Formats: sequence, structure tokens, C-alpha cells
Amino acid sequence: MTDRRKVTRLTADLANYPDLVVIYLGMRIRSPRGLLRMMRLGRQINEAVAAAPDGLLSHENLYFSLVPLHVGMRQYWRDLDALEKWSRQLPHQDWWKEFLRDPGGTGFWHETYCRRGGWEAIYDDMDPIGMMRFAPTVRAHGPMFSARTRLDPGSTAPETPVLERDLS
Repeated sequence: MTDRRKVTRLTADLANYPDLVVIYLGMRIRSPRGLLRMMRLGRQINEAVAAAPDGLLSHENLYFSLVPLHVGMRQYWRDLDALEKWSRQLPHQDWWKEFLRDPGGTGFWHETYCRRGGWEAIYDDMDPIGMMRFAPTVRAHGPMFSARTRLDPGSTAPETPVLERDLS
């Protein structure tokens, strides 16, 4: 006998979230050292999410592949201002500074999608993934250094957690 149950179809009513931002983040593990970094960072991220930062609506852990190990998350933020505010303070600020000084056997990326329009991405020590697979890549410097100015080239970005001149 065939199960003829009808599919329950739902959709999300986003009327109350006009400035919704979705960000996917990933970390590819390149060495045993990278595995240690990922485990430590995973605990820190869980603690940060448990603290319920203002504007974070939802957080989901993701696994992109087991070989090579590639883990990540998807987050939904009320708006870009809330996401930027959180990313420019501790603990995120320290995570980003530490990674850019020494990737620690990992590669990192994120892609951001804004409901009001605009997409942006950054890929650090990554093989082609996501938009990198079809769009030309350029160095992330000048107006391409900050997520804010990648999203809106005419805007002025607040000070980034790591200054471009500190990476030279």
C-alpha cells in the first residue's frame, strides 16, 4: 500500500524582517593543528551564541564535508548594523585578528546575503568554493577589504576589526 499523505508546505513570513541578513561561514581544516583550532573556536562560538548577541535571530552549525574536514555555520541577523556591531567587538574581534596573524592550519570564508540587496564574500586561504567557483576573484584590499564596502561600494565602512595596514 502506498502512503498518500499530502505534503505540508510552509513558508517563512519575513514581513517583520525587512533588513534580514544571512551569513554562511566556513572553516576548512588543513592540518592537525587546524583541527585543534577548530575545536577551540567551536567552543568559543557556542559560548558567544549562548550569550544571545543583540540582533542574532538564529544560528545553525553545518558540515560541508568530512574529507577534507570542512565545518561552518549559518546565521540570521536582524540587520547588517547588528552583525557589524557584534563583529567589531570581543570575542569576534580577537578571533579575526588571531586568524589573520596565523591561520593555524585552516582556511576560512564567509558569504553574506542581504534581503534588501547586496551579496559579498571573503575567502582566506581557501580553494575555490561558493561564488569563487564562477566569479572572478580580486585581492581584498581598499574598498574590497570591508564587508560593508563590498556590499555597498559607495558606503563608508566603520573601522574593521583588523585594519588593512596591519596586514601589510
